[in-house]
Amino acid sequence: MASVDIHWMSTGDAARRLGVTVRTLYRLIDEGELPAYKFGRVIRLQQNEVDDFISHSRIEPGKLQHLYPDARRELSEAEHSLG
Repeated sequence: MASVDIHWMSTGDAARRLGVTVRTLYRLIDEGELPAYKFGRVIRLQQNEVDDFISHSRIEPGKLQHLYPDARRELSEAEHSLG
């Protein structure tokens, strides 16, 4: 049987890697966004799963237009006045 090296991260290390607070990390874990493992009183995360979470969190172009509707309208009006 092949052995697999698992690189475990503490919650503090995982939070720093994600650029969030430990409290936010616990929320991500509790909401099922990020898998974690409890060994006695210690919570650990697998580094590859944290890296996968980061990769899958990438924002695709065009997904944030709802956050700046005024800028989009102003651009449309400016383009219309030029044409």
